[in-house]
Amino acid sequence: MAEKIRVSWEKYFMNIASEVSTRSTCDRKHVGAVIVRKKTILSTGYNGSIKGLPHCDDSGHEMVEGHCVRTTHAEANSIVQAAKNGVQIDNAEIFVTASPCYNCFKLIANAGIKKIYYNEFYRDERIIEHAKNAGIDLINIK
Repeated sequence: MAEKIRVSWEKYFMNIASEVSTRSTCDRKHVGAVIVRKKTILSTGYNGSIKGLPHCDDSGHEMVEGHCVRTTHAEANSIVQAAKNGVQIDNAEIFVTASPCYNCFKLIANAGIKKIYYNEFYRDERIIEHAKNAGIDLINIK
């Protein structure tokens, strides 16, 4: 009987972020985020419309400069869920299916998250230099 190879913790949490992304309500891009500390999930989020308002999939997109702005991004939603539930995320890690936009990067940094794992690089190269200067590890695990 062949020994089963276990996935790494990084792959495990990224797999969960991918599953979380399936809840996304914007068909332009499905993104999931998982905030973790000491191998324990603290919060999750996916990109979706403002609570109680119509979803992109139902009402169409609000486009600004080629981006749909109707949704709140997965990273922001995971931070909001932690705050809403009283979960402290300082010194945590975040696993995101796509690298954060500039605004989400700023939220992540100011929340005290120290590592950002992502699968796909998404658009904004400013985060690379800012992560380096802020002492945040930005790790592509693809």
